[in-house]
Amino acid sequence: MDLFTALQTSVSGLQAQSYAISNISGNIANSQTTGYKRVDTSFVDMMSETTPKREVAGSVLAQSQLTNTIAGNVVASSVPTNMSISGTGFFTVVQKTGDANGAATFGGTNAYTRRGDFAPTADGYLMNGAGGYLTGNNLDPLTGQVTSSGPVVIGNPVLPAQPTTTVTYAANLPATPTTSASTTPPNSIAGPSITAYTPSGAPVAINMRWTQLTSTATGSTWKLSYDSGTTGNPTWTDVATPFAFDATGKLTSPSASAAAPNTVTVDLSGDTFSGYTFPNLTLDISGGLTQYADASGAVTTGTLSQNGNTSGTLTSVAVGTDGKISGTFSNGSVKTLATVGIAQFANPDGLKADSKGNYLQTADSGPPLAGLDGSTITGASNEQSNTDIATEFSKMIVTQQAYSANTRVMSTAQTMMSDLLNVIR
Repeated sequence: MDLFTALQTSVSGLQAQSYAISNISGNIANSQTTGYKRVDTSFVDMMSETTPKREVAGSVLAQSQLTNTIAGNVVASSVPTNMSISGTGFFTVVQKTGDANGAATFGGTNAYTRRGDFAPTADGYLMNGAGGYLTGNNLDPLTGQVTSSGPVVIGNPVLPAQPTTTVTYAANLPATPTTSASTTPPNSIAGPSITAYTPSGAPVAINMRWTQLTSTATGSTWKLSYDSGTTGNPTWTDVATPFAFDATGKLTSPSASAAAPNTVTVDLSGDTFSGYTFPNLTLDISGGLTQYADASGAVTTGTLSQNGNTSGTLTSVAVGTDGKISGTFSNGSVKTLATVGIAQFANPDGLKADSKGNYLQTADSGPPLAGLDGSTITGASNEQSNTDIATEFSKMIVTQQAYSANTRVMSTAQTMMSDLLNVIR
């Protein structure tokens, strides 16, 4: 290596260290940027000669080294739609390009980010702090079916009223009930009591009582009665289906059908409860109806629920670990509103960063693969920058010393060249 080459090498060293300090300054500047991934610097020796025993260090090349696979700390957030990814993967986002006919329009190119500080916009979309709109699948809250794919929009959905069609009931009837002649119906005990709903969402009280008809060594039979009268004027009507138990307390009638061997139901369609006649109503006792001895002499209810509801408005949202955004409605129903779009890459560090904290697909990264692939989502949280200030300051000191050393090489090589020129004077 001659003196001119030494000068050129020291210049490349200055350039490389300048490149490194630029990355360090960017990392420090973004130490508080949500989801930011620091950019490290790697140095590559450019060998000037390759002849054995004549190899000498040549110039140096500085290259960026991404840290997309290194997660930052996760902190809690008060915004329920903020989210972070535990594991690999990126949120899929698009950019808004404008408005047409009162509706937002979006660019067709997907970008990928770990910045999950998504919050609802005025028109219901979820946008992060860098202006990226979260994409995924929007679902019908009633059916759970996908209604559209693209930017996730929450908005203010209204859940329509749903009529009750099934009452699910599981209980143990006491082998020896404690009854009284003064009850109505006489010598009966309390059965299922629940509020059901009409197609318009009006509440209907379903009140029932059990009466033991026979009890022998081989088993017993019961009847179920319901209040068909209006409020304050009870009228007790017997369900047409009798209930029979064997000596062990197992329900023998009604029984499951061959078509549905695991389902035991009683048809209550056309029966009137509290003055309202249900056109389609089933009592599902598949969960278990038994008759075992019970010292209390009362019914022990295990399950009692119904599938109807009044109309409801959205009151809150939450993000599940599986990436589903669920909404809680004023009627108590919890429905899935959307699923978050997550992309995986074979080589995440091969992604190309843009100026908005996003990453773009490249040939090195490979194509995006949809799905969590073992990762999980945490709602009401944010992933912080993975920049460590102490580490960056340590690197900055080393870089400054290396830069100073390269200037010394330049001044030394220049002095040696001056000495050489002075020889011929």
